[in-house]
Amino acid sequence: MSLWLKRALFAASLAIALPATAANYTIGTGSQSGTYYPLGGMLAQTWSQNIDGFNMRAEVTAASVENIIKVASGQQLVGIAMGDSVLAAAKGEAPFKQPMDISVLFALYPNVVQFMVPADSDIHSVSDLKGKKVSVGAPGSGTRVGSTNILKALGINEGDFKAQSLNYTATTEALSNGQIDAGVIIGSAGVGAITELALTRNIRILSFSEDDLNKINAALPAYSGMEIPADTYNKVPAFTAPVVWNVLVVKKDLDPALASQMLETAFDDMGKIQKVISDAKNTTVENMDRLQGVPLHESAQAFMNEKKGN
Repeated sequence: MSLWLKRALFAASLAIALPATAANYTIGTGSQSGTYYPLGGMLAQTWSQNIDGFNMRAEVTAASVENIIKVASGQQLVGIAMGDSVLAAAKGEAPFKQPMDISVLFALYPNVVQFMVPADSDIHSVSDLKGKKVSVGAPGSGTRVGSTNILKALGINEGDFKAQSLNYTATTEALSNGQIDAGVIIGSAGVGAITELALTRNIRILSFSEDDLNKINAALPAYSGMEIPADTYNKVPAFTAPVVWNVLVVKKDLDPALASQMLETAFDDMGKIQKVISDAKNTTVENMDRLQGVPLHESAQAFMNEKKGN
């Protein structure tokens, strides 16, 4: 009998023996116009419906950084976060003041770094952002951390452009209204905020050169390059951009029995989740450990080994 199954059975025996008092939890997501929120909502629903005495709701947050801090401090049971923010948290690097006591439950899907400009803009490369008004993401978001780190890796610091700190919705609105020259969203290919913008405005998404991608990977190993096909968004040509995996973050000492139940339930229902959230097609046992540098939770490691037959 596998380790995770033994733990699940133990948890089930406790549920029978103890009074049926439901525990209430939250999963940290992001903006309602991104992918984190609907995906987090689906996971919360799956766990609430299939784990006895377990109630969870999805919480709108500033995303990665806020979610990591809230998980580490016990304010959230689980949070969705971008891999580079998780690596920084584990090491205690900026914007985190000390190492965060976290581990990964499983990887979700890759996020794409998408610098948007009007279709007729004179901005054609990342270097053209110098001197421009650019939204780099909301404070406390993975977009903010990732975009500024990527620009820094390419020799572009915040003093080289006019930085605006806007969330997904505010970024697309400001770009649509001509209040900014460019805006970045680090989200799934086909993320709702950009999809909606491209239906009402003609936009482009900047491509990164091979040299750019090599510099980014050297400075930020969590990132690699990916070609995004044309018409991922309405009338937007193909582009090449850095990508980074999103993961579910939990505390290292999350109860192993509960973690096992969450893993088993999530992957049992993944087919249903994938019908609603297209990016969840990447959420597989084979991809659980795609983020290198931060260990899986002990139950996740046991679950993956069991499923892979290791």
